[in-house]
Amino acid sequence: MWALFIWVSLLLISITHWVYSWRNPKCRGKLPPGSMGFPLLGETIQFFKPNKTSDIPPFIKERVKKYGPIFKTNLVGRPVIVSTDADLSYFVFNQEGRCFQSWYPDTFTHIFGEKNVGSLHGFMYKYLKNMVLTLFGHDGLKKMLPQVEMTANKRLELWSNQDSVELKDATASMIFDLTAKKLISHDPDKSSENLRANFVAFIQGLISFPFDIPGTAYHKCLQGREKAMKMLRNMLQERRKKPRENPSDFFDYVIEEIQKEGTILTEEIALDLMFVLLFASFETTSLAITLAIKFLSDDPAVLKRLTEEHETILRNREDADSGLTWEEYKSMTYTFQFINETARLANIVPAIFRKALIDIKFKDYTIPAGWAVMVCPPAVHLNPEMYKDPLVFNPSRWEGSKVTNASKHFMAFGGGMRFCVGTDFTKLQMAAFLHSLVTKYRWEEIKGGNIVRTPGLQFPNGYHVKLHKKRD
Repeated sequence: MWALFIWVSLLLISITHWVYSWRNPKCRGKLPPGSMGFPLLGETIQFFKPNKTSDIPPFIKERVKKYGPIFKTNLVGRPVIVSTDADLSYFVFNQEGRCFQSWYPDTFTHIFGEKNVGSLHGFMYKYLKNMVLTLFGHDGLKKMLPQVEMTANKRLELWSNQDSVELKDATASMIFDLTAKKLISHDPDKSSENLRANFVAFIQGLISFPFDIPGTAYHKCLQGREKAMKMLRNMLQERRKKPRENPSDFFDYVIEEIQKEGTILTEEIALDLMFVLLFASFETTSLAITLAIKFLSDDPAVLKRLTEEHETILRNREDADSGLTWEEYKSMTYTFQFINETARLANIVPAIFRKALIDIKFKDYTIPAGWAVMVCPPAVHLNPEMYKDPLVFNPSRWEGSKVTNASKHFMAFGGGMRFCVGTDFTKLQMAAFLHSLVTKYRWEEIKGGNIVRTPGLQFPNGYHVKLHKKRD
């Protein structure tokens, strides 16, 4: 009896000590304030709670109010320092490879692949980044502009003949088909399998609890990835058996790299890269375009000014029917202000993760080695001390600004060495689409839809419009 009592007492003491250690982690310095939540779960459930507003997520807003702009928490079993501080966030981005490295929860790594570009570091990451820039760099985008504009024109023409279009899905389809063509020469009309459908299944379960049980969103997500990867693998292997005489897409370039003597590129890494590029390009850009049209619908003054800029481009042409030139694209001053403001409010990437490689002192706090750091761009973009009336859509706030891609107070596309390589491609697609839209069409909102924001992505669902040609 006494032995049982002793064992129970020791067990209770051990559990109590473990719970105390969980809630009060040790540090060689001073940790930021905050709560580590419940053992094992941490504050994961609160973190994943959807946000149906355009404001900073409640999880972040409530804790900033309670603890300040830098606080600690625990997500999916991992201790995390959350930064809503512009100085710390900027420091984190610019110390890549020295004090910090890219990190995402194990569930994300499992979903995107062990060798995905976000999980690679150092030389390998730089090598893949340079590969991608062969497609999305300055010269590649100049060559791509006519095709991007032509795609926008064709889709808008198609949509104008429909009773209404659900913009998020329609723009996602447009961008996916364009990107898949440039990357892998994929033609949905000639394929026996629906590649995009697998990506849609993947996305719908991306932000879900990792229960790999048939019927769950997470299980469907993994199935979608598996099917998409199988299609990509079959395409790559078929292309390697029958190489083209004249390389014309990114797959051809990848195959050349794989076959080089002493190459560090493997099929696994190449396929994970292709998967991430296809996912990121169409999901994020379609979101931005959908929100851009919503903003235009809600603000006639902004629509008028944007339209005037693009109609001026047409008036200044010798041939009004000729396509956009690179010089015309670069002259779209107000359009780029509009895109910046859309990106600021859209907060396409609401959470960016890094891992501390060493103990780091910042202001009064210590970030311990091995801890994750979550940068929260929405908190920076919606800071009233930097942006007057931060929830108001106002492209003119960017007049005279030298910010084009990233700064301490603008991190819509990340920052530092891992600044998104597809940023300029996104801007090109948005500008060409807006040019065709505002010069040739007017539209009416049929159904407002809803926007649900999560720590991973935002889903503007059910936003329907009816397009009318301006000459009608």
